[in-house]
Amino acid sequence: MTVSKTPSDALLAELNEAQQQAVRHGDSPLLIVAGAGTGKTTTLAHRVAWQILQGTSPRRILLLTFSRRAAAEMLRRVDDILQAVGKTSRESANVFGGTFHSVALRLLRRYGEVLGLGAEFTILDRGDAEDLMNVVRTDLNLSDGKRRFPLKGTCLAIYSRCVNRSAPLKTVLTEDFPTHLSHEANLGRLFTAYTERKESHVVLDYDDLLVFWLALLENPQGAEVVRGLFDRVHVDEYQDTNVLQSQILKRLVPDGTGLTVVGDDSQSIYSFRAATVRNILDFPEDFPDSSIVTLEQNYRSTQPILDATNRVITESTEWHAKKLWSERTHGVRPQVIRCADEESQSSFVIEQVLNAREEGVRLQDQAVLFRSSYHSAGLELELTRRNVPYRKYGGLKFIESAHVKDLLAYLRLAENPRDIVAGTRVLCLLPGIGNARAGRLMESLRDANGSFAAWREFKAPASTRGQWEPFVKLLDELSSGPLLESSVATQVERVRTFYKPLLEDAHDHAAVRMRDLEQLEILAARYADRASFLAEVTLDPPSSTAELGDPAAPDEDDWLVLSTIHSAKGLEWDSVFVLQAIEGSIPSEMATGSPEQIEEERRLFYVALTRGKNNLFVCHPQRIMGQRNQFFAPSFSRLTPFVSDEVRSTFDEIVYSPEGHTDAAPKPESSQSVRSRLNSLWGEN
Repeated sequence: MTVSKTPSDALLAELNEAQQQAVRHGDSPLLIVAGAGTGKTTTLAHRVAWQILQGTSPRRILLLTFSRRAAAEMLRRVDDILQAVGKTSRESANVFGGTFHSVALRLLRRYGEVLGLGAEFTILDRGDAEDLMNVVRTDLNLSDGKRRFPLKGTCLAIYSRCVNRSAPLKTVLTEDFPTHLSHEANLGRLFTAYTERKESHVVLDYDDLLVFWLALLENPQGAEVVRGLFDRVHVDEYQDTNVLQSQILKRLVPDGTGLTVVGDDSQSIYSFRAATVRNILDFPEDFPDSSIVTLEQNYRSTQPILDATNRVITESTEWHAKKLWSERTHGVRPQVIRCADEESQSSFVIEQVLNAREEGVRLQDQAVLFRSSYHSAGLELELTRRNVPYRKYGGLKFIESAHVKDLLAYLRLAENPRDIVAGTRVLCLLPGIGNARAGRLMESLRDANGSFAAWREFKAPASTRGQWEPFVKLLDELSSGPLLESSVATQVERVRTFYKPLLEDAHDHAAVRMRDLEQLEILAARYADRASFLAEVTLDPPSSTAELGDPAAPDEDDWLVLSTIHSAKGLEWDSVFVLQAIEGSIPSEMATGSPEQIEEERRLFYVALTRGKNNLFVCHPQRIMGQRNQFFAPSFSRLTPFVSDEVRSTFDEIVYSPEGHTDAAPKPESSQSVRSRLNSLWGEN
């Protein structure tokens, strides 16, 4: 007699024992420690699907991720899982999912009035926040040239670190920015004025979204409403959360009932964004009734690679113990490649990549990873010389480009006429208008309650007159005229048409930049309203036009991936090359000031190693160019200290010669055996 499976049995069928345990867990707080490649996303998606199958309304489930794409992928998987067990409707469409910042935005739009926050606020991206910080910095005369006061980017970094760590300014300066301790008083003045300026212009920066969400949960009326929205709260990549985000969770689910967090302390590598590994390490103390389920079966890498990565991470000083294993027990041992110099390193990588391509491994299934973006400079030159296509990740994002920010500023100003950053930006694009005139025009706009009709009376300088009337007409129509009722794509197209001659005057490579703006128009067509579009591109922007399906992208259908290790997190490739694995680069010489920094650098190296499926190469150029006084000269380098003797035993060591072939490196001789030879001098055997 055949016993048919229930939907619950079918949902669990393809999961391993630890994954099933995590999925079936009840209401008490749960920490899923998911090692690299152990099916973290699969497990969390199945847990959400399981809860829906057990009767939890999707509307009562909150899913917090660190990118919009991650949330969309997770919910797509939830639907696939439910359909596979007989559910046909798109249950996941009602799940309250997104990034911390996007969820905060939705809640504040809906309930912000509890805090006196009107729904008309706009959001500053990091560049805009820096610009506003600079305006205030100038108004306070902190940039008078008499003393070297921190620049706007540093000021915002200090401010943001204080907010996200919930730490006093003095503490942040002492621990993270000691060279600016003497500016403590003036930085305090600056930050107070900056927050006041945001208030008067009805704008929020990234950090404000979290600050106001926490304030909403600290408000008795707001807390009752927001807590009542959710029965289940899931947090992905918990090791990447900061103190402020942890405080939000503790207020949202004070006793942890229904809370599930997933992450891997061994992949906590974002302290520069104020993330803290303490959140995941201290979860059992923060929620005393919690359970821990550890996922150790790896579905990505071969066992020889895992043997190496396990050795690397076990040398950490504090971690949730885990030992990754794979059913793919056979495979090539990872290799340390000893190259004569950086030029030789580039030759090795390219030869290996092209040989693998001839054997059927696509270029884009191979990745070269590095600690800092400049480490790949020599390799990029050689790839170009040999006509090997590549794409590099980890640099300037598409949305941070000046021309994209220019176009978005028109829409932001139309959305919120008090947005002084957007207003100053678009006004200063016009010939004959500088910061002073822009400031006066923004004051007149504020006095007119945001009516752009007030600008029609402005006597534009001669160089501006031909563009002033169309400019005012455009903004008037975007804010209250017929364009306001048109599609977002149409609004972008109208701005793009007006902006084109200004772009050609202000920027080089105008044709390429205009194609970017055409892609932005295509992206805008996906949104029902302008506010949603502006919020999404600010909080979770595309990193490149390639992500949008750029028709103007290079003709090649294959390319080698070059990426910083930070940008490679969460990804995987058949073959991985770790570039410049030497002391001073890994760990970075700029990140060895404390034991905590060194431990994070170890985790960063671990992340790089765990990206490889079948082949892993750690490159050690033995001579590098370094600066001595005013001259550049070669110096000898040492292999990264994260490849200790214990770790080294899991690698094969290869000496690479550009002229010919690779040879096995001679086994290192111990210092004790060398010293023992001296015994013959005094007759000892």
